[in-house]
Amino acid sequence: MQIGELAARGGVTAKTVRYYESIGLLDAPERRTNGYRDYGETALERLRFIRDAQASGMTLAETGDILHMKDRGESTCEHSRAALERHLRDIDAQIASLLAAKAELTALARRADALDPADCNDPNRCQVLALDLPAHGKA
Repeated sequence: MQIGELAARGGVTAKTVRYYESIGLLDAPERRTNGYRDYGETALERLRFIRDAQASGMTLAETGDILHMKDRGESTCEHSRAALERHLRDIDAQIASLLAAKAELTALARRADALDPADCNDPNRCQVLALDLPAHGKA
């Protein structure tokens, strides 16, 4: 199949296929006499794996590691499990960071509700966002 058909069947663009070839995720295909790339079903399977691995949160580098291990006949289950666990830890850290940011924004919103706009007279700062100012009526 030609690159356009491979891309369509793999759910990516032809540009993406070319990029994956350039970084070694897909092998360079045979060329027809007219110079067109000629891909087989193996390229489609590999392309779909790359797409699915990315959808699961794997980076292209991690995906490449898995594919290269497979090319060498190595088992990849433990490697993949470890990568997924790293991604889960990263997501947990991001969630904690987002929850902390939410708490700070919630506190600022409550502060804004408690402040009197008439007291906002500093031409260079907003009293809602000035962290060194106590909330109106509180020390």
